Amino acid sequence: MKPRYFEYHQPTSIDDVLELLSEYGDEAKILAGGQSLIPMLNFRIASPAHLIDINGVAGLDQLNLTPEGVQIGATARQRTVENAPEIALSYPLVRRALVQVAHPQIRNRGTFCGSVAHADASAELPSVVLALGAQIIARSSRGERTIPAKDFFEFHLVTALSADELVVEIQLPPLAAGSNGTYVEIARRAGDFALAGVAAQAVIDEGGTVQSLRMACSGVGPVPQLLEEAAQLAIGSDLSDELLLEIDNIVRTTIDPPDDVHASANYRRVVTGTVVRRALKQLRDESGSNHD
Repeated sequence: MKPRYFEYHQPTSIDDVLELLSEYGDEAKILAGGQSLIPMLNFRIASPAHLIDINGVAGLDQLNLTPEGVQIGATARQRTVENAPEIALSYPLVRRALVQVAHPQIRNRGTFCGSVAHADASAELPSVVLALGAQIIARSSRGERTIPAKDFFEFHLVTALSADELVVEIQLPPLAAGSNGTYVEIARRAGDFALAGVAAQAVIDEGGTVQSLRMACSGVGPVPQLLEEAAQLAIGSDLSDELLLEIDNIVRTTIDPPDDVHASANYRRVVTGTVVRRALKQLRDESGSNHD
């Protein structure tokens, strides 16, 4: 299929983008990487009257490490973020998730912010920003506001953004000493959407005790889901094998995944518990704790 007719806009400044969004609102879509939007246009799942290409806007591709964390601009490519030394060093969760997003050719064009704004509950990056407690910076002609990741996702492909708002930046917070993170998923094939996945961000001290933990899972509902009960159980522990099995069981009983053509709800419960256990074991082992 081919997309329906739309009017194509190539603004060169943020102000121009915001003016177009203010004028066309729900009739417009933003084109950054096009990783998800182009297939949706071709299948006519999305049929905007106006397509606003922001790739010609200077300054939106920034990736800055600051004392306040990392700033990722609206057109920063996933591959750029994946290969950035400051990301690999300070935010291993981000890199470990990104290498599992589709394929390198896709990540060369797909944008970090675009994937988050698309809000596919099966995708990796929405869970990543939720686990990290990131902030989404949205701007419109009415001004700028900061939306915590926990308040950003409202339903599958639905966010707290207004029709005239643009995600201009995502801010990852600074992490405490001893922080480590990982992303573990199970998919039918490499590059496919995960049947279930988990982003885990922890602080584990030199003695192997978990000081803090946030986990968010993908593919178990209409939005990425924080696993608060399971995370609370892990805090103060050394993540023994016995505790990991208990956490696995808690995860299975607290999530309510859907049945669909890809997997049954019960299968997703089992898989989610498994990926959580694998993620926590990886973080435990990397902390140097000995559970032989």
